[in-house]
Amino acid sequence: MAMTINVPSIMCDACVKTVTKAIAKLDASAQVDADLDNKNVTVITTSSEADVRQAITSAGHTVE
Repeated sequence: MAMTINVPSIMCDACVKTVTKAIAKLDASAQVDADLDNKNVTVITTSSEADVRQAITSAGHTVE
């Protein structure tokens, strides 16, 4: 399933790495693409959107 999540707290490449690692812990085969300008993270995964959102917030970032 593909989803785009607004993550207003991503500010830099380190933030992208943190979010990507958190999602990879949930689903190692997930594809993650972050758009720093628009503060969006697009994820292709077999996990649910709720689980992906929880992984991002557990990594210390906010989701909308």
